[in-house]
Amino acid sequence: MQHPSYDDFWKNMIPYKQEFTKINIPILTITGYYDDSQRGAMYYFNEHNKYVKNPNHYLFIGPYDHWTAQTKPDDVLRNYSLSKSALINIEEDLLFQWFDYTLKGMKKPSILKDKVNFQVMDTDIWMHKPSLSAMTNDTLTFHLNAEKTKDFYALQATPNSTKIQMSVDFKDRTSMNNTDYYPWPLEKDNINLKDGLLFKSEALNEDLIMNGSFLGNLEFIINKKDVDYSVTVYQLTPENKYFHLSYYIGRASFAKDREQRNLLVPNQKINISFDNSKLISKKLQKGSRIVIVVNVNKNNSAQLNYGTGKDVNVESIKDAKTPLKITFTGNSSISLPIWKN
Repeated sequence: MQHPSYDDFWKNMIPYKQEFTKINIPILTITGYYDDSQRGAMYYFNEHNKYVKNPNHYLFIGPYDHWTAQTKPDDVLRNYSLSKSALINIEEDLLFQWFDYTLKGMKKPSILKDKVNFQVMDTDIWMHKPSLSAMTNDTLTFHLNAEKTKDFYALQATPNSTKIQMSVDFKDRTSMNNTDYYPWPLEKDNINLKDGLLFKSEALNEDLIMNGSFLGNLEFIINKKDVDYSVTVYQLTPENKYFHLSYYIGRASFAKDREQRNLLVPNQKINISFDNSKLISKKLQKGSRIVIVVNVNKNNSAQLNYGTGKDVNVESIKDAKTPLKITFTGNSSISLPIWKN
């Protein structure tokens, strides 16, 4: 709690920047699309590849959570049925094969056909690529738009001049915001239509595969010096089921620099970007729509950032006198990494 930024306290715990150049052992990173520690695992993979050219480092990732990524997947993960190809005994097969390969000079595990190995949900296939960037060959970009149909604002392909307003009263403890960002279950009939700003795209005109981490570029005006915000991405299937694809939660004052807090200037236009959302690979069927929920954190599972600019750890409900007011512009965009066959 005394170290909210990525300062020396944290840097001394793990390899940092140039220290990755000293790591020359074989490494297998295993994680899952719904592993709460996925971003930590990906930090090591990304930084190792950033500071070492073509390291002996492999990534294995699929439709697993933290537990099943370390042991053996069940047939069903949070009400989603895994394909047969995803049912790999990680603990007893893959790990022993990896150690036989690295320590005894035996054959490399057959699933590790390239440096990045990932199972495509809603198919029975694995894909194998030399890098994370090679996972995609296209991008699907949506801009927020104030045009509204029933409960949903529009997602459009081009920037626009519209504005979408949102207000959050931190004094009001009878309601919460951002209660549905966590993916449990993975597929459901409905989402909370009164929580956050909801945006929906037109139907996809072809099958696509979402491969990787979605990107965000939010432009807004706010009456506070900081805000904890979230973006959740769903696939609305042709059967009108909401499938949780990925999410991101961030603190705006750390968007530019995780090591140094940069407070926002109230009532001036601000642009913040993020690129380290939860990674996923899943087929999106023709006729599906993309639903995006943009929100502000206010719930009983999270620290509250009242936006005063003080250390969030010392803020209290005494700092909640003025409701947070935020206006997103039509320049705000969410980009999905796509693979087209």
